[in-house]
Amino acid sequence: MFVVKVLGSACAKCKTTQQLIEEVTRVNAIPITLEKITDIAQIMAYGVMTTPAVVVNEKLAHVGSVPDKKTILSWFKASCCPADNHCC
Repeated sequence: MFVVKVLGSACAKCKTTQQLIEEVTRVNAIPITLEKITDIAQIMAYGVMTTPAVVVNEKLAHVGSVPDKKTILSWFKASCCPADNHCC
């Protein structure tokens, strides 16, 4: 199970990022716990100055834009099956 945090306010880009993560993980049967972090102090604790940002298992994975689906999938493939392009 991956713990994914979307860092940012309730802006459109943050909402889109969250929706894309939910879609990619659902379609690929990747189990996640998704958290939305809006507290500026918590966001800055990750060294983030531009949102949206995404943290996967406490590692900063993306900052400053809406990630595409291929990028989102890569965050999980790197951990669950780095040698198999067809596992997710």
